[in-house]
Amino acid sequence: MKELNVNKAEFVKSAASPGQFISSSIPAVAFAGKSNVGKSSVINRLLNRKNFARVGSEPGKTVHVNYFLIDSRLYLIDLPGYGYAKVSQAERERWGKLMEDFFAAGLFKLGVMIVDARHKPTADDMTMAAWFKGSDCRFVIVANKLDKLKKSEIEPNLKLIRETLELPEDVPVIPFSVEKGQGRETLLAEINKLV
Repeated sequence: MKELNVNKAEFVKSAASPGQFISSSIPAVAFAGKSNVGKSSVINRLLNRKNFARVGSEPGKTVHVNYFLIDSRLYLIDLPGYGYAKVSQAERERWGKLMEDFFAAGLFKLGVMIVDARHKPTADDMTMAAWFKGSDCRFVIVANKLDKLKKSEIEPNLKLIRETLELPEDVPVIPFSVEKGQGRETLLAEINKLV
């Protein structure tokens, strides 16, 4: 199969409940990450678009499961960001339930979990990684904001991410910079394995 044409991208729907999840023979890639980790920006960089996936002025803006159809051959699923302090407990619980239902439904083939390359993963990151590990789906870690690290910090930080999330050997950690486009081709290659 030829590679995806990432320029052919369209927003399909926002799902606020499990009944609205898309069940399809078209493979899907689920993107997860903390509210302020730059998840929408990574998707935009991947598709070479400025504001395709909405980048919120405040973290915690993605509250639904958003579906984008790429080249009529693949869904990108933007999951709600997690771990943002300023949302109510009820909202956090609603989010948790939505994510549990999403993972239980098993409607994706590849998980892309985005973490901040500068920091040790949080407890929320560890929970999300555990969900991916339990999903029986292939997943990759994208260590975003690489451009904010000194060269000497990159390897130790990537090692810390791998150890903290207790990643299996076969789970790649992809160094990524939205600013510079670094890691884009590597991530695209992983996604293209699905089509």
